[in-house]
Amino acid sequence: MEQSMDLKRIVKRKKLKIVGDNSRVIALPHIPSELPRIGNIIRRVLKLKNEESEKLLQETLHLFANRHKNIEQQLLRHYDKISEYIPQGINPNKTQKLLVGAYLTMEYSIESAALFNPSIVPHPDQTLLPKGSLRFIMSLRATGEGHVSSIVFRSGIIDENFSFNFDSVSEYVETPTMVHDPFYDTNLFQLKLKDLEAWNTTSITIMNKLPSFFTHAELKLSIQEVYMHPEIKTDHWTINVINWLADSNYKVKFDDETAICERVIFPVSSNESKGIEDARFVKFTHEDGEETYYATYTAYNGHSILPQLIETIDFQTFNIITLNGDGVKNKGMALFPRKVNGQYAMLSRQDGENNFIMFSDNLHFWHTATLIQRPKHSWEFVQIGNCGSPLETDKGWLVLTHGVGSMRQYSIGAILLDLKDPKKIIACLDEPLLSATEEEREGYVPNVIYSCGGMIFNKTLILPYATSDIVSRIAVVNLEDLFERMKFTSK
Repeated sequence: MEQSMDLKRIVKRKKLKIVGDNSRVIALPHIPSELPRIGNIIRRVLKLKNEESEKLLQETLHLFANRHKNIEQQLLRHYDKISEYIPQGINPNKTQKLLVGAYLTMEYSIESAALFNPSIVPHPDQTLLPKGSLRFIMSLRATGEGHVSSIVFRSGIIDENFSFNFDSVSEYVETPTMVHDPFYDTNLFQLKLKDLEAWNTTSITIMNKLPSFFTHAELKLSIQEVYMHPEIKTDHWTINVINWLADSNYKVKFDDETAICERVIFPVSSNESKGIEDARFVKFTHEDGEETYYATYTAYNGHSILPQLIETIDFQTFNIITLNGDGVKNKGMALFPRKVNGQYAMLSRQDGENNFIMFSDNLHFWHTATLIQRPKHSWEFVQIGNCGSPLETDKGWLVLTHGVGSMRQYSIGAILLDLKDPKKIIACLDEPLLSATEEEREGYVPNVIYSCGGMIFNKTLILPYATSDIVSRIAVVNLEDLFERMKFTSK
């Protein structure tokens, strides 16, 4: 369904397009799953004469060194993953290690298929800016070979005239170092096990051996002690759940020298092996005034989905956290930017069709959801959902929604929730705010307009959006103009 001429007048599409660059590649492990094949590759490399090994390595570095900031470091990292399979008594030299690493490495073009589903937030650093300007960070879903999705970033400045000046995009892109949480909170870990119905004799025995805050190594040791004890009967399913929970809560950290546009959060755990989808970033203000950036996203392993939470204060170090409870079993979670009536609040889609809202005293646990919106208009008859975290205005919580209509046309709509009681819808648009133009409807997934979150700047809605799951654009809408066209409920 197209916008009316009246709405078209207030939505100003920017000419710029945010497109993927298939020359930006990361180095990923390319290690066969069969152990004999790993051993065969190692033996073939180690049999080479020194001169031949050196020649092969130099040819490889000549072809690939200028495509990565430190290719040797990454090759050695991949070698370390299989070093335990090196035959006993053999001590490979650096050339051999690098060459083995090269044979177990592949390049992956993270943006080769699409760059879409953006969200935008104010940058944590707002210093040294021209008057009336704002520095921003935009997250995007990048998709490459095999339709595996990751999170990438762009940054720039919006000036007082709503011109967007993006920072130059580096030719390099880097994956971070992965570390498990330095310490796990025993009480929180136990609560999550209980929520997963894995609190039993096995888990109690394992957890009782741990201090109030424990490391990943301490957990592994406790599991091993319980598992190997001849008098303790262990439940294998429970141990798998404990390992899964520990591996799903981790931290990634980028090098100090990487620019924001060089950082890519690529799937690392088995839960997200097939993609990290649709991150909805929000700048969250705590009750003490401290600020944290959160993002909900969908982890996908090819069979099932798992809602996850990202936490960062600087977009350099990211904590990845599991969300638990009956309320987080579907896609499309969107956190409010502050607590409401003393509780965390989050939009959700419980059934793939309607919009819900949830409240919780604990950011990690979400159980009860309240229905707030069903499909009503023809352009949303198939389903509705949110397009990112609510935006606080003096008139209410502005929620961007997506609706799916005939022929799987996706459009973006808008509703207003009551500031004090966001379970109540106090206003809505009766037609789409944004729908695909003739040009925008062509792409990887035709006829789709979608966003993972806008922001408000100078009383104006800044709305980044994807077109047909292939490229991203930006629209700006004056808030007063938008409110004038919304239908308010009578009080």
